[in-house]
Amino acid sequence: MGVIAQVLDPVPSDGSKPVLCSYVNATSRIQVVRITNVANWYFERVVFPGQRLVFEAPGMGQLEVHTGMMASAILSDRIPCHKLAVQEELNGTLELLESGAEETEASESPVASATV
Repeated sequence: MGVIAQVLDPVPSDGSKPVLCSYVNATSRIQVVRITNVANWYFERVVFPGQRLVFEAPGMGQLEVHTGMMASAILSDRIPCHKLAVQEELNGTLELLESGAEETEASESPVASATV
């Protein structure tokens, strides 16, 4: 499983501390994720099946998940960034915070998993 790190498009400075987030594509399809509700900031990434995306975002951001279908993509989920928040442990691994995110099984459905 690969990990994508955010290297471009720094989080806009609006006075609040950005949230470190983790998203895993638990489907068998390519997904495009984007945050569209933050003014003057563009965030969009391609996430391959089984891949983890680690990124910083404003806590009020909403991650839109678009799942690839035959010659198109559908909006399959909207996840508040605070639900994807992670904490760094001293040994460098990432753990999900107790944020109410539910674990789901990887499946063929276009609905993505917000858990590790």
